[in-house]
Amino acid sequence: MKILAFTDIHGSITKLKKLQQKVKKNKPDIILCLGDFTLFEHHIDNILRKINTFKTPTYIIPGNHETASILKKLCQKYKNLHFAHKKIIKIKQYTLVGFGGGGFSTTDKEFEKFIKANKKKITKKKIILITHGPPYKTKLDYIDYLKEYVGCKSYTTFIKKYKPILALSGHIHETFGKKDKTGQTEIINPGANGMIIKI
Repeated sequence: MKILAFTDIHGSITKLKKLQQKVKKNKPDIILCLGDFTLFEHHIDNILRKINTFKTPTYIIPGNHETASILKKLCQKYKNLHFAHKKIIKIKQYTLVGFGGGGFSTTDKEFEKFIKANKKKITKKKIILITHGPPYKTKLDYIDYLKEYVGCKSYTTFIKKYKPILALSGHIHETFGKKDKTGQTEIINPGANGMIIKI
């Protein structure tokens, strides 16, 4: 399966145009948006309308700039957009686990509750985890000028237990484009320019 993943475009028309070109050139099977596609929800409906014109199934989670309830309602208006926050979605032979928001805490009790409540739905085969904030202690959450890791330990615990094939996140602009591995799980921050990922 071919994925176009992107994050943190913050309403940039230039970035949206570049993403549209990537869709036309690469013809991904799905698009994954990892949040913060707006700047505090300014023009949120216009941005979603534009993403819908990519004519590709798009799974979206909120970042810290979007409200989950507003995003959920707006996604229902568009044929190609699917609200993926606190969702476990089967896509072909893959299981997409989506959880947005946050990005400012080293643990996420809401995420832990969500996983506990849905553990029977999560198979250990071919999981794709999408979160807004990154897991803890990888190249994706290390801030050079702070000399520290700022990611979420709850996500790391999930990755170690369920061993997803892919864990995608954003939020940390300084690590756009970075990749790492935890066990066999490929961990990627696709950045605002987007990244084509084949699995």
